[in-house]
Amino acid sequence: MGFRELLEDLDDTVFEVLGDPALIEGREVLGMFSAPWLQPKLGRINTGLREPHLVIRVGDNAGVEARQAVVIDLPPEDGGGSYIITNIEPGGDGLVTLVLRKSP
Repeated sequence: MGFRELLEDLDDTVFEVLGDPALIEGREVLGMFSAPWLQPKLGRINTGLREPHLVIRVGDNAGVEARQAVVIDLPPEDGGGSYIITNIEPGGDGLVTLVLRKSP
């Protein structure tokens, strides 16, 4: 088994256990959702990132475009709700970050 296959197996396990369910234009995906304004405050690390984002696997990114609707299946207190994709940022590591904006 090659390195890429090992990482794919690892990603499958991590996303299955820790992933947040989301719908992108009605298609189910598992991703890692983050809403920076909800993060615990540990120390004084200031990152420039303020937008909510969803990290998905490259294989789940097929057909995803800016301005598509995303619904994060979490309680509102955890940032769940409707969003719009504002930017798509491939990471070069098999993951893609979807930068989101809260839907009106």
